[in-house]
Order: sequence, then C-alpha cells, then structure tokens
Amino acid sequence: MTEINEKKTNDAACGCGGGSCCSGPGKWIWIIMALAVAGVLIVKHSPKHDAPSTPVASVTPSAVLASGTNAVTQEKALPRLVDLGAGKCIPCKMMAPILDDLKKTLAGKLDVQFIDVWENPDAGKKYGINVIPTQIFYDAQGKELFRHEGFFGKEDILGKWRELAVDLTM
Repeated sequence: MTEINEKKTNDAACGCGGGSCCSGPGKWIWIIMALAVAGVLIVKHSPKHDAPSTPVASVTPSAVLASGTNAVTQEKALPRLVDLGAGKCIPCKMMAPILDDLKKTLAGKLDVQFIDVWENPDAGKKYGINVIPTQIFYDAQGKELFRHEGFFGKEDILGKWRELAVDLTM
C-alpha cells in the first residue's frame, strides 16, 4: 500500500494529476511530439549552404590618366579563399600569418579574404558556418569548390588548390 501511495504522490508532483503522461505509452507520445517539433524548428532555422554569389569580374578605378580623366578597368576574376573565423579564436589566430603570407605571395593569382564572424554574425549565417575557422575555396566564377573546418596549414591549402586543378604558380 505504501508503494501505491508513493506512486500517486510522485504522479501528482509533475502537475498532471497522475494521468497517462506519467506512465505507460502516453508519456512517449509527448516525448516524440516534442522531438518532432524541435527537429522541424532546427531544420527551418538552419542556414542554407548555398555559395554566396560572386561577381565574375570586379570593377575598380585605375590611376588618373595623363589627360586628367579617370579610367575604369576590369580586373581579371581570381579564385578566392575565404577564411571565416574570429580574432580571438586560437586556431583562427594560427591561420592569420598563413593567410597574410598567401595574400602577399599569391597577389594577382588568388583573392584571400578573412571574415570575423564574431564581429559580423550575419556572415556566419550567410556562409552556413558551423565551426571556426572554416576555409571556403571558390573558383574564379564564384562556385564553391571545397570547404574545410578547423586549422588548415599553408601546404595543405596549396595542395588542395593543386588537387582542385587551380594553377597558382607565378
């Protein structure tokens, strides 16, 4: 008899009055419904993994000509490496000198960009970032070729470009 009274006391403590949600198959229905709703919300609010659009050629003003007029030239579209991270993230800090070196040594061959997703959280959503740092490799037309999460060394980055058949030799 004590066990029955304890069961009723525990059932009443949940606030349902000891109904079917506390025992039997009824509680599983509530759990499954809650998980289904959570799953739908996660899918509905998850970022899209579409590559952001990139112009094929960018237009920049050139130097003032001898005649005193401004001329506009089209620059050659380049393959692009986008690193999404944060200035205070340790692996991201380790990536910084690698990105700077690539930017300098491959100027005119590769466009290297760093985006701080802690300062610009919308960029993290736009690019569908789950982990930082994340490196995204784009061809010259803006099509995503490869995505890597975590630290990626210089030789690994250059090797991946070779694997993707992108010539970065000077």
